[in-house]
Amino acid sequence: MSEIQMGAIESRFADIIWQHEPITTTELVKYSEELLKWKKTTTYTVLKRLCEKGIFQNNKGTVTSIISRKEFYALQSEKFVDETFQGSLPAFLAAFTTRKSLKPEEVEELRRMIESYGKE
Repeated sequence: MSEIQMGAIESRFADIIWQHEPITTTELVKYSEELLKWKKTTTYTVLKRLCEKGIFQNNKGTVTSIISRKEFYALQSEKFVDETFQGSLPAFLAAFTTRKSLKPEEVEELRRMIESYGKE
């Protein structure tokens, strides 16, 4: 499951589904035309591709997710840290904070997350 990927356009389309699910294919075509300027055939082609990837399912014209938005992006983040920083979250944070400072409330939020993780 961690090998599931989407390009930028597929991600925008997936966000439409996640925001409105369950969504009928008719509604999805309408949103895609309005927000992405897509034709009906493009919507169905991309939907089919994302269904084949195991992200969504189309059951009798109603589209729902197999993987939630949160789960998908968690998998992508995990893959990025694994591939780029050999799985080291501290190495990722060190690299991240060399160019971007954390606000005090962000530091506190990270502290709370780490403390709650240790209690599980």
